[in-house]
Amino acid sequence: MQSNTYGKRSEIIASDYLKKKGYKILEVNYKTKVGEIDVIAKDKDYLVFVEVKSRLSQKFGHPLDAIDEKKQQKIHAVASLYMVKHGKYGTNCRFDAISILGLENPEITHIIDAF
Repeated sequence: MQSNTYGKRSEIIASDYLKKKGYKILEVNYKTKVGEIDVIAKDKDYLVFVEVKSRLSQKFGHPLDAIDEKKQQKIHAVASLYMVKHGKYGTNCRFDAISILGLENPEITHIIDAF
């Protein structure tokens, strides 16, 4: 399976997972010139920016290992742009991470307020 297709499928899996936990999905694959955010959701009073990382196996490390400081800074920048554009500046927000490991019966790990 091509990585782009697997990545899109992973975003859908993560969105479905979040919906089952009561989150309202606002955007999937939100893109700007600065970068992108995989999922933007609402959890009670929080606007949640979610980075989704997936791997078929841990051969090249755990998926969450790929969310380095540079990636976090880019996500913060895109989140700021989103909040300004949508009149949400000053809204409580947080940054979650979801890892998806495997294809059949994937192992999902959700870290709330990851960075």
